[in-house]
Amino acid sequence: MTPTPDPVTDPALTRWWLLRHAPVPDPEGRIIGRSDPDAHCGDVEDLEALARLLPPHAVLLTTPLRRTGQTARALAAAGLRLPRAVEEPDLQEQHFGAWEGLTWGGLASVDPPDPELAAFWTDPAHRAPPEGESFAAVTARVGAALERLSAAHAGRDIVAVVHAGTVRAALAVALDLDPAHALRFAVEPLSLTRLDRLDGSPCAGWRVGCVNTLMTP
Repeated sequence: MTPTPDPVTDPALTRWWLLRHAPVPDPEGRIIGRSDPDAHCGDVEDLEALARLLPPHAVLLTTPLRRTGQTARALAAAGLRLPRAVEEPDLQEQHFGAWEGLTWGGLASVDPPDPELAAFWTDPAHRAPPEGESFAAVTARVGAALERLSAAHAGRDIVAVVHAGTVRAALAVALDLDPAHALRFAVEPLSLTRLDRLDGSPCAGWRVGCVNTLMTP
């Protein structure tokens, strides 16, 4: 009988706990990819449930955008005891360039119509906003970071407080999806997505534990 790998000490199994940051209040629905608004961390029930669920002794990662650090600190206040977070720029949200801070509705109402917006919607996964990056580029960036960090922390639990685009990109990597298909995933604030990086034979690759799991309905 093959023994079950120890998720903390077996270098053949590295567990990723991908957590989208707390919600960002924005009634206007602005595009806030690399913008840096504050998160609302008042959902104490969800934060406490996550703090109980997330593993101790894990590596803690955030991004340079403040909403991830605020969420990590709120989790600590809710009882999660982890080392100081390390910021990983490669896990940041998609950069929407010149469209940051605007709304999709506002962009669509420009007269005459913006040809760059029309071109973007023909292939939103592979087309980049002006002065920004495409979601396909995000997927490549996040994929490289997952490989690098999985190797650096082999056999560990990694709790990463990140963004919806980051999670979708990670799922594209894990499931070998075209980035366009990964855009179909719903990723809610304070939702959990679990991925395992398997490096041992014969099951090397990725395994998906859960996607967009919420602590409360």
